[in-house]
Amino acid sequence: MYDLTAFQRDLLYVIGGFDELYGLAIKDELEGYYEGEIHHGRLYPNLDSLVEKGLVNKGQIDDRTNAYTLTRRGKQELKARRDWEQQYIDLPDG
Repeated sequence: MYDLTAFQRDLLYVIGGFDELYGLAIKDELEGYYEGEIHHGRLYPNLDSLVEKGLVNKGQIDDRTNAYTLTRRGKQELKARRDWEQQYIDLPDG
């Protein structure tokens, strides 16, 4: 997970929040977060990179639409990242 960009990590979190998402739904989710347009030229190459890294599965809904889901490794990586972040967020008061 350390070698991913922040955008790629955000993609993993969005995909992990659903059973299955298609590209435009992922784009819509991220546009709400980033408060701006996410261009196809940014979205799809990053999704393909996550597929190549074995973090995301890419399947077909129909001839024009791909569906994305997290792989088991993708879920493990997200959990490890969350655990790592949590150790810094839950600092004792004082």
